[in-house]
Amino acid sequence: MNQFLRILSFARPVGRYWPPYLILSIFSVLFGILNYALIGPVLAVLFQPDAIAAQPVVPEFAWSAGYFKAWFNYELTSIISRHSVMMGLVFVCTMLIFTTFLSNLTRYMSQRILVSVKTKLMLNMRMALYDKISRLHIGYFHNRKKGDILSSVSNDVNEVQNSIAASFHIMFRDPLLVIGFLIALFYMSVKLTLITLLALPLSAIVIGRISRSLKRGATDAQTILGQIISNFEETISGARIIKAFNAQRYVRGKFENLNKKHRRSSRRMFNKQELASPLSEFLGVTVAAGVLFYGGYLQTKGQLGMSWPDFVVYIGFYWRVLEPAKAITSAYANIQRGLASAERVFAILDVEPAIVKRADAIKVSEFKESILFDNVSFAYKDEPVLKNINLEIKKGKMIALVGPSGAGKSTMADLIPRFYDVTSGSIKVDGVDIRDYQPKDLIGLLGIVTQEAILFNDSVYNNICFGMEGVSEEDVINAAKIANAHEFIEKMEMGYETNIGDRGSKLSGGQRQRLAIARAVLKNPPILILDEATSALDTESERLVQDALTNLMKNRTSVVIAHRLSTIQHADEIIVLKSGMIVERGSHQELISNKGLYSHLCELQTFA
Repeated sequence: MNQFLRILSFARPVGRYWPPYLILSIFSVLFGILNYALIGPVLAVLFQPDAIAAQPVVPEFAWSAGYFKAWFNYELTSIISRHSVMMGLVFVCTMLIFTTFLSNLTRYMSQRILVSVKTKLMLNMRMALYDKISRLHIGYFHNRKKGDILSSVSNDVNEVQNSIAASFHIMFRDPLLVIGFLIALFYMSVKLTLITLLALPLSAIVIGRISRSLKRGATDAQTILGQIISNFEETISGARIIKAFNAQRYVRGKFENLNKKHRRSSRRMFNKQELASPLSEFLGVTVAAGVLFYGGYLQTKGQLGMSWPDFVVYIGFYWRVLEPAKAITSAYANIQRGLASAERVFAILDVEPAIVKRADAIKVSEFKESILFDNVSFAYKDEPVLKNINLEIKKGKMIALVGPSGAGKSTMADLIPRFYDVTSGSIKVDGVDIRDYQPKDLIGLLGIVTQEAILFNDSVYNNICFGMEGVSEEDVINAAKIANAHEFIEKMEMGYETNIGDRGSKLSGGQRQRLAIARAVLKNPPILILDEATSALDTESERLVQDALTNLMKNRTSVVIAHRLSTIQHADEIIVLKSGMIVERGSHQELISNKGLYSHLCELQTFA
């Protein structure tokens, strides 16, 4: 129930919708009851006209069902007495059409309100998910497969919409129908109705057990579906490697096993779901047969207490109880399936942020003095990555981080923008712990260019000015010129308005990197972090990108992670890391003369 209420909370303010929905639903139920109640007069006019055509008596007014029934009989009797039986039949049929119209009109208007609730709920849920995912710390995505996250955002949200939101009208309107028709049944015969209700607990117990198992099955099916989506994503992104290693049979076999596993899980779940409705109907018809038998028995004894037309109406009322009851049963089964998906959505929404903004966070708009690593250590899941790092980066200086793979270079750079928080020690910018700054302001001081240029399926122009407001076309062009990108952009089909494809797939590696650099140039940050920005490029592209980086680093504080050591010979200080510790530091010439790890790394590379 708590999860169901939490799902409803995404449609706030709920109070705006429920009062008019409830009023319209009540009227729809009342008019629906009248529709079936009019069957009795129709049958009486057709088969017992002599019993109706008596002298009418005007009933005394009272707010009761008996008065309205007496009033209708009075009007019907008056029409038959003054005119004919056919005119009475016309009157009854006209009333039947009128009440049916009102019943369906009020039902339609109530459904429009529910449509507003459902669409708002889905809008807010997707926005909450997107907002949460965009704010999650980087480490969260290392623990989760991309396919699982995408499955939650797409399939799980759709499952909530299709199974829970789509069942709102059943869960809120159909109980009113059941209550309304049960009241009518009790009004017509208490004895028969009590017999009818004896089977309801048994039905509820059976359906409840099926529905609980549905939730478990839905959880398994959605988990496997996340693995399937992840498999698809890996196949698309790794298409070249799959073909290069002739691994099509291997990946197909892996996918086939997952697909069959999902089919088995889904088949079990859907079989149970499909069982709920026919089982409910069977139990209902069994009870209906019992009611018919018992009603016939009472009639033969003269103890039924109602005419045959009224008994037919009673049976009609009972079938109208069965229909929404069966719908409620099916909806309950669907909701159990949807709640399993909702749990996966809430598992993302409930992730505690690893990077917390302090209530009294300090605003910062400029970088004045230095970045200080003060005895910094960092561990990822109890696995030490950095140990006792002490380093000061003065304003305007270029600091290079080098070392073998896994030494902690990228982690050290990622700590500056607070992609992670230090395990112990502190990082200070201008003497203030970065955890005391507004995270947004801290990021505003930094420009980051990574080994893999992260671009978006949009135009060249929008990729360069990504996330920045109030940028002129002239500023974008100047940034592209500094990044050595303007020339190739001008040669593209639509220039700066050319779409570059998914992740910049229409561009070469060097072109993608220069666009990323142009983006950093346009941001004009005082601090630059360059994470192996040229390591994946060919020689010619590296030269163009390196020239762009040189232009970018002028008069800026730079932290450069270098794979090709030829690119950092002129750094003000080179920091050599090994196993998370600083083992050497100094200028290029000093480290070469030391004949240590840096010198060894240099010997393994050919300098230009």
